[in-house]
Amino acid sequence: MHTGKSDISGWLVRRASWHAWPVLVAVLGAGVLGVARRRADGGMDNAIVVRAARAWLDGGSPYDDPHFLYLPSAVLAAVPQALLPAYVLKVLVPLVVTALLVAGWACALRIHGVPWRSRFAVLGLMALAMGFAPFGHLVRLGNWTVTAAAALPPALLCAVRGRWVAAGAVIGAAVALKPLLAPVALLFVFAGRWRALAAAVLVPAAVSGGAALLMPDPAGFFTRTLPFLLRGGDDFVRLYEASPGAVLPRLGVPAGAAALLGLAAAGCGTWCAYRRWRLGDPGPLRVVETAVLLMLSAFLVSRPSYDHYLLVVVPLLLAGALSAGSVARGPWFWLALVPQVPGVGWPGLEPVTRRAFKDCLTLCVLAASVAVRPGVLPRTVPRRPAPRVVPARPAGREDCAQR
Repeated sequence: MHTGKSDISGWLVRRASWHAWPVLVAVLGAGVLGVARRRADGGMDNAIVVRAARAWLDGGSPYDDPHFLYLPSAVLAAVPQALLPAYVLKVLVPLVVTALLVAGWACALRIHGVPWRSRFAVLGLMALAMGFAPFGHLVRLGNWTVTAAAALPPALLCAVRGRWVAAGAVIGAAVALKPLLAPVALLFVFAGRWRALAAAVLVPAAVSGGAALLMPDPAGFFTRTLPFLLRGGDDFVRLYEASPGAVLPRLGVPAGAAALLGLAAAGCGTWCAYRRWRLGDPGPLRVVETAVLLMLSAFLVSRPSYDHYLLVVVPLLLAGALSAGSVARGPWFWLALVPQVPGVGWPGLEPVTRRAFKDCLTLCVLAASVAVRPGVLPRTVPRRPAPRVVPARPAGREDCAQR
């Protein structure tokens, strides 16, 4: 790992003492037990998927619930939970969500060559658990966004190591559970890795297509879920969406103009992702930052777009903080995360239904901090005038006289 060695980075990559591990386990365990005590179903969002699986087991269509926004393969993946009692789920779900987030963080560290047992590994995970509000939100909700947060780091690790087809298969498996990582397919297009692209497309297509044949409404995702998403959800969903297209109308901006602004921001972010890939600098930052820009661009325009989506990209950026030239070494990365510090009461934003304003600010600033990193945006450098060449004057009479 190239850290641009300094005293602090050298200290951070050393092995953590044994005292740090009980503290880390206590912090993560407190979050799991807190959710288990407060929630009887393991999380509201996970309960939606479990209800869909139970409806399918009872012969109904999982898409009768408009808030079930997943592919048919997710129904089959949720069947084991549907067979478990509630007292097991309320502990198991937050425990599995936390474990998957830890696994994603571990893979993100390995992308940048940071040891798993280093001080930075422990302190970074503690910072995410204690100082980044979406971490706790995701554990409480049990949302299947965790599958994307856990799958993207190992997929990028495979890509960094040259195993592009494996990376495509991992992305495809995650899309089969929740189609959140679909924008990463553009990374394979930028890299010209067509076999990886085929794996990313064919894996979810085959799995979801097979699962759809087992549903009473095989086309329910296209006939019910997609129209629901294209309409922007319902009034309940819109209160928590973080994309500009959902937040700006709440501030008085016309919905059409807000949608165009979000679309323009997403297009600009995708173009910057392409520019970032074309830089061609060695090391893992090229792959990571290109994928992160693609995901952030999608979050700027997607409906819905929630605060816990940030856990798909923030750990990847944070894990690169010890690498010279990384986005996490710039001030804007940290400024973008300030609204997500738990326990800070922002005037006028205390109600949970207004949290989306903070989330939108974080999303936009974070996307801008990655997009405008040095070298991504072309700069117009003023051209210096060419030096004026004065032709040699032929010798005249005066010159000859002086000689």
